Amino acid sequence: MNSQHVVVIGAGAIGTASAWYLSKAGWSVTLIDKDRQGKGATSGNCGLFSPSHTLPLAAPGAMKETLHALFHANSPLSIRPRIDFRLWAWMLRFARRCNEKDMLSAAPGRDALIRSSSELFAELREQEGLTCEWRDDGCLMVYKEQGALDAHSKKARWLEERFGIRAKRLDREELEAFEPALLPGKTAGAGFYEGDGHMRPDALLDGWRELLVRRGVKILEGWEARGFVSDGPRATSLRTNKGEITADAFVLATGAWTPQLEKQIGVSIPIQPGKGYSLTMPRPALTPLRPLIFEQDKVVVTPFESGYRLGSTMEFAGYDSKIRPARLALLEKAARYYLRDPLATPVQEEWYGWRPMTYDGIPILDRSPRLHNLMIAAGHTMLGLTMAPATGKLVAELLSDVEPHLDLSAYSLSRF
Repeated sequence: MNSQHVVVIGAGAIGTASAWYLSKAGWSVTLIDKDRQGKGATSGNCGLFSPSHTLPLAAPGAMKETLHALFHANSPLSIRPRIDFRLWAWMLRFARRCNEKDMLSAAPGRDALIRSSSELFAELREQEGLTCEWRDDGCLMVYKEQGALDAHSKKARWLEERFGIRAKRLDREELEAFEPALLPGKTAGAGFYEGDGHMRPDALLDGWRELLVRRGVKILEGWEARGFVSDGPRATSLRTNKGEITADAFVLATGAWTPQLEKQIGVSIPIQPGKGYSLTMPRPALTPLRPLIFEQDKVVVTPFESGYRLGSTMEFAGYDSKIRPARLALLEKAARYYLRDPLATPVQEEWYGWRPMTYDGIPILDRSPRLHNLMIAAGHTMLGLTMAPATGKLVAELLSDVEPHLDLSAYSLSRF
């Protein structure tokens, strides 16, 4: 067993999972966050576990949607006009990957993390008693237009033929019978992914926190990472707003904030913050039976056991920390269009978080080229919750010099 000390920076889903598996591997673990645990991109997200999202966003046709967003302020995808050379360089690289070949080349790395995480989540629930309102009810990708539904069928064929991920196509009448919460006549149909699941993210973090505390993990909230003190190619301590923390190893799981430490890391980190929003409220009288993704509106509806959440959209606005009412209004507008009973009162939380978006849709899981005892685990795009357990286990394996349970080549920094 390892008796060394590791500091995990960032207490969202990825950092929490890393702390858990490092503790299980025998490390003494300190988990820090500049805010409260999970506030950055985890606690208010829609809680989907999504094998259906094995294919990345950089796909054929995605650039048409991106160009549309440039000229429509209230598009589900919003790009704030500004001079930002890093953003436009990122967009150019994203555009170059919007083809079938690159899309399919990115998918195996995503698929491996999702499959491993599915097994690990089951172990956490069954063996560790982790509670998170988990449900295996599947997910409906709903389309209002026939052409969009037909295009989805092509994507569904790719997923089934290459990864064994099945979607049942439901045309309008079948869909309305299958999901009574939908208004009649508003959709062309949907793809039903029965292998998808969902959980309540804040409940997940609360439950995981209890398990971490029982294992002796030290959790420090309000501690902001400012940089590293190093001795040659090794970091010896972390500088924070509350002083230095010494350790034998470090894990950087700071999501969309990771590029702000890239000078210390020793490599450029091509992550852009993709801002998402959510509204949380009680369950309406007629609540959907399972999560719904209104694909053409980029809005998700998640029915938790203890509540109800509307979320998603994507806004590239840098690190703007304002909640924009117009973006929240898009969530309500989509719910009213599709659902018989779209909203409930009171709204318990208006939330935003930054997704760590890589242009190829593949996360980064690698050692810093400058500080060899610093692991980087970031860039999980919109799938941090879905990929968290496998990522955390890989972090622990790599720092413990154990043969990793997955091939790591897809997640290397060298690809940039």
